[in-house]
Amino acid sequence: MASSSSNVVLAIFVLVIFSGVCSAQLSTNFYSKSCPNVFSAVKSVVKSAVSKERRMGASLVRLHFHDCFVNGCDGSILLDDTSSFRGEKTAGPNNNSVRGFEVVDKIKAKVEQVCPGVVSCADILAIAARDSVQILGGPEWKVKVGRRDSKTASFAAANSGVIPPPTSTLPQLINRFQARGLSAKDMVALSGAHTIGKARCLVFRDRIYNETNIDRSFAKERQENCPRRTGSGDNNLANLDVKTPNNFDNVYYKNLLQKKGLLHSDQILFNGDSTDSLVKKYSNNPNLFSSDFVIAMIKMGDIQPLTGSKGEIRKHCARPN
Repeated sequence: MASSSSNVVLAIFVLVIFSGVCSAQLSTNFYSKSCPNVFSAVKSVVKSAVSKERRMGASLVRLHFHDCFVNGCDGSILLDDTSSFRGEKTAGPNNNSVRGFEVVDKIKAKVEQVCPGVVSCADILAIAARDSVQILGGPEWKVKVGRRDSKTASFAAANSGVIPPPTSTLPQLINRFQARGLSAKDMVALSGAHTIGKARCLVFRDRIYNETNIDRSFAKERQENCPRRTGSGDNNLANLDVKTPNNFDNVYYKNLLQKKGLLHSDQILFNGDSTDSLVKKYSNNPNLFSSDFVIAMIKMGDIQPLTGSKGEIRKHCARPN
């Protein structure tokens, strides 16, 4: 009898542990009962924002990326500085660079109208990134949700090099992505997000004036709006994809084959090294790129989420509750 009751207690204990593990997992139907209209609410705001400015789609994708690479996908990038911590917005990789915060605020306000206090800002970033890709002509996928928001942010962590700079070598890129649980293949696929968006002269100046693995006419074109002298035209913008900058497609990889990658960290993917073959494959096979990109985005969205009772659901994305 004692043995029987022990078994029952053990079974209940295992069930509780198992349930706890399950509840802590992200899933595509996390909000199916608590906020069934969350996806349509987010998409309506993203669609409006991208229709006004196509570049915003790229900015929203980048917010998700820069959020996930610093202490996981926890919405920390959205937090303003407080008296107790310095946020991530002014860290080197983000300062005068990441944007779209006002769109996230609009999404949050819309979602709060539909189901107050339920959907995290971290999940909003993941959903908005997917919607941006799809609206600009890229693949669609089911977003796993159930993340919770951090109560703090880390300027130091955002500045520590976990976000690969545009000057990165190929080994540095591979190592930084591997540190986040992403393979070299994932890194090359995610780099394809540079088929949309723009970059500042400041980050590609050295490439267009000093590097040799670049198409000369392409370099000269870029030089017209990016003076050689540091401090002159630093914030002038150029499209990351010179051919179809407002469409999410595989032309980014075709550009690399022609030595027309805007950033050093773009062209390094096709420069006589281990990732050349993958760049060629993606340039020839848009469906392969799309499927690998989706797999990599889902993996990135799985980086160290706060789930269960960890973190909180922020009322306003820019400040803790």
